[in-house]
Amino acid sequence: MALKATIYKAQLQIADMDRNVYADHTVVIARHPSEADERMMIRLLAFALNVTADDHKGKLEFAKDLWDVDEAALWHKDYTDAILHWIDVGQPDDKRLMRAAGRAEQVTVLSFSSSTPVWWKAIESKLTRASNLVVWQIDAAESQALAKLAARTMQLQVTVQDGTVWMSTGNDSVEITPRRLTPRLD
Repeated sequence: MALKATIYKAQLQIADMDRNVYADHTVVIARHPSEADERMMIRLLAFALNVTADDHKGKLEFAKDLWDVDEAALWHKDYTDAILHWIDVGQPDDKRLMRAAGRAEQVTVLSFSSSTPVWWKAIESKLTRASNLVVWQIDAAESQALAKLAARTMQLQVTVQDGTVWMSTGNDSVEITPRRLTPRLD
């Protein structure tokens, strides 16, 4: 008998001063049996950092990347089903990222392992054609601290200012400073 996903629910109060996004979101996360709290919370962080201020061009949704290799961890699709933003977490291989770059207008990766520098050095030169790809590193200590906030039902305040993210449950808080690995092209 196959194991089923565990359902987590989160109430997010987002105040992203960097992007002028202020909203409350109720999200339901289907956690794959093989997924750790750390990865699930990075997916939740990715949602908070990439959700749009409105749904005029579709909305950001959790996808089924652990069930289906043709899906992202999260994606923003428009109402014609075109992928506007493909978001992966972890350390996807270069072939997956190049496929995603060809399918989506924008591709973002949040890598959170202590081995991120080794992974990035091995694939960076293979991704030079993917001008729509942005890779971020979340410090391993920060992602592990974030994992400690995981609960089946969560109420999280997410504040973003000057590139730093604070996620708080009211009792506990984690400061996260994503570091961009891909060069800026602007």
